[in-house]
Amino acid sequence: MVGVVAVSRSAAHTFSKGQESEIRLLAGLGVDGDAHLGETVKHRSRVARDPTQPNLRQVHLIHAELFDELAAAGYSVAPGQMGENVTTRGIDLLGLATGTRLRLGAGAVVEITGLRNPCTQINGIADRQLSAVLTRQPDGTVTRKSGVMGVVRVSGVVRPGDPIRVEAPAEPHYPLEPV
Repeated sequence: MVGVVAVSRSAAHTFSKGQESEIRLLAGLGVDGDAHLGETVKHRSRVARDPTQPNLRQVHLIHAELFDELAAAGYSVAPGQMGENVTTRGIDLLGLATGTRLRLGAGAVVEITGLRNPCTQINGIADRQLSAVLTRQPDGTVTRKSGVMGVVRVSGVVRPGDPIRVEAPAEPHYPLEPV
């Protein structure tokens, strides 16, 4: 299956988000009813630095394959628990280029802006889970596995089971960086 496994949101600034039967994506804003909805930054640390910054983190997507990898390492994680709005399967989210557009369901479009930079709150799910999603390669390169962030370009409703179509941006392609 290539598509949406689960959708989640939270009206409060909580780390985990409750699963829903559907979410509505609003162009230029994010997930209707989610604490991170808005044109400007909503993550508290970013608001404290500069509340006028554009919100490049309107929608958080995580690949369900990460949950499989974490389960093999002894962690148990459910959709929404790591704060994502959309849990996907069958798409290499981390390998997408900056500016890739994902068509979710019948009409919603999310443009990928970058990688999620995981924080220590992940250890609240399980001790040392952060080290499982933020690794360092022998050459010192940091690998961030906790999903990608995006902005809503076209409004629409997204439900579990919806297909996802990937549209690569025009060349040249740029790898994802933390946002």
